[in-house]
Amino acid sequence: MEDHEAELRTVEKELHAVDSKLEDLQQRQADLRNKKTQLKANITKSSKTDSAGNKGESNDFSSSSKLKETLKSVFKIGNLRPMQLQTMNATLSGKDCILIMPTGGGKSLCFQLPALLSKGVTLVVCPLASMMEDQVMSLQSHSVDAAMLNAGSDKDILKKVQEDMVDHNASLKLLYVTPEKLAKSKRFLAHVEKMYKAGRFARLVIDEVHCCSELGHDFRPDYKFLEIMKRQFPEVPILGLTATATSSVIEDVKKTLNIEHSTLLKAPFNRPNLFYEVREKPGVNTEVMDDIQKFIDTKYPKQSGIIYTFSKKESEEVAADLQSRGIKAGCYHVDVSAQERSRVHRAWIDNSVHVIVATAAFGMGIDKPDVRFVIHHSLSKSIESLYLETGRAGRDEKRSHCIIYYRLQDVFRHSPLVMTEQTGLANLYDMVAYCVDANKCRRSLIARTFGEVLDRSQCNRMCDHCENPCEVEKKDITKLCSSLLQILDKASTGESKLTASKVFDALQGKGPAANRVKGTETSADRSWLEVILTHMLLKQYVREDFHFTPYSNISYIIPGKKADLLRTGVDEVHIELKGARKSVQSVPPLKAKQSRHSSHSSHSSHSSGSGSQDRQDVRGSGEPRSSRHSEPERQRSGVKRSSSDQNSPNLKRKR
Repeated sequence: MEDHEAELRTVEKELHAVDSKLEDLQQRQADLRNKKTQLKANITKSSKTDSAGNKGESNDFSSSSKLKETLKSVFKIGNLRPMQLQTMNATLSGKDCILIMPTGGGKSLCFQLPALLSKGVTLVVCPLASMMEDQVMSLQSHSVDAAMLNAGSDKDILKKVQEDMVDHNASLKLLYVTPEKLAKSKRFLAHVEKMYKAGRFARLVIDEVHCCSELGHDFRPDYKFLEIMKRQFPEVPILGLTATATSSVIEDVKKTLNIEHSTLLKAPFNRPNLFYEVREKPGVNTEVMDDIQKFIDTKYPKQSGIIYTFSKKESEEVAADLQSRGIKAGCYHVDVSAQERSRVHRAWIDNSVHVIVATAAFGMGIDKPDVRFVIHHSLSKSIESLYLETGRAGRDEKRSHCIIYYRLQDVFRHSPLVMTEQTGLANLYDMVAYCVDANKCRRSLIARTFGEVLDRSQCNRMCDHCENPCEVEKKDITKLCSSLLQILDKASTGESKLTASKVFDALQGKGPAANRVKGTETSADRSWLEVILTHMLLKQYVREDFHFTPYSNISYIIPGKKADLLRTGVDEVHIELKGARKSVQSVPPLKAKQSRHSSHSSHSSHSSGSGSQDRQDVRGSGEPRSSRHSEPERQRSGVKRSSSDQNSPNLKRKR
């Protein structure tokens, strides 16, 4: 009887495991069908976009010659970038259109230049004051009459702008406002109606138009108010601009704004002059700062850069630390006074401050061409955010660096904040997978997020993986994963929950005896256990469970939906590790442009090294790094070691 009951339990567990696998296969089938539909739609839209783009690029448009003349006389620019002329001609012809263009591709010029050729005022909706301030400063430096209004605007300025909106003799060409100004100020909206009736409302520009969609990564409720604009001002053409948007987001934006038949224009995705790199973040902040200082002093001394931090407190601490090291840095976040933010911003634009240390809110619409590096002190919350933030580097098309400092602990700081978003956790885990992957081209991984396909050869050795490619070795980690799961099972039996740190302690035979399980102790170090847990998290053998208090947000680790596959022995878990370095053929330099502008996971074990001074072109340095012998698996991690880690006793390499 007991034998039959034991066998029945085994069969039931195995059935559960099979059901779980079937569920995964069905989900994969649904995902592939959706992808197939999306790709077909993209092909159809691309052909339409190409057709629209080819027409807009023609000099047959009466506006084309005027645009080019004004470009040279006002902005002192000789040539336009891809899709700029097409977009300008489309909006000048009165069409509604949406432009998808990479950060740094020149979106702002697509409405600034047409505004100078149009009668009346171009109303520009921007999400951030810093974004508006930067563009207004730039326009005024070119003698263009532009203004901005926000909650802190002076009464005299407000009165002057409102008079210019309806005055046919006024020289005002561009007026920047926040979406909140339109949504919450009936008085201002009344002046917009007067401007429309006076024939002075030239066009409506919506920057960061993806914020209109709840399907996007950065939905903002006040952007929803813009749905009334087409109904209220039907003769005014709308131009929506974004750097990142999927097909579903674009369709949702069109419906929201009532411009279903608008023209979609799309610029090339790739930024070939940006070098992407991930470094392991040391556990001690002093070592992180040592590595950042070494990078700046070695590669870009006294040059412009941005460092993004997780919190306002960290931005203040990092800025103060850099200042103490002789690097001119300024702090920028929402709690800094508007006057101080403006001072720091202007000092950075003027190069009297070299590094801005800020939260993710800084940078939207910033048009500073000579930003040589963007460093993430902590990982971004999504690959879309990463693409936007790193896109603020290298707008002059010279080689620039984009570095993420990654460590698992930072994931557990982000996850409680994004878990309420529709796709927040999935986006965060995609970001984690990007960081820990050891052999795929970084650029290709970013492209995949936006439905693009980028061959590794197109990277031109402009990421850490393509610059120093390595062989991949597979290692069976089933036993360690099972041990970790046993600890979680024991905790759940006792109705307790463990954080990642307590799980690691239990595996290493530390902490309360109640958390430990006999036979699961390991001599593996903490960094290797982080690699194991990350893999289990991404493959759903474990998951996060959140607990919120008035003072803190806590992420616990509990068994995931695929835990039974591990418990019953149905799954064997393998991980991919970097092995021997591949030989790399030399890549010829590219000519500088004359424009204005089983479940597997991958983990690396190579030191970052400082390399040689970056060249001012768009290829990798091509300098081979010192070869290293392979190290014990427990010392291998998913990202490069920062240079300050090289002397750590657990991270030393044989050379």
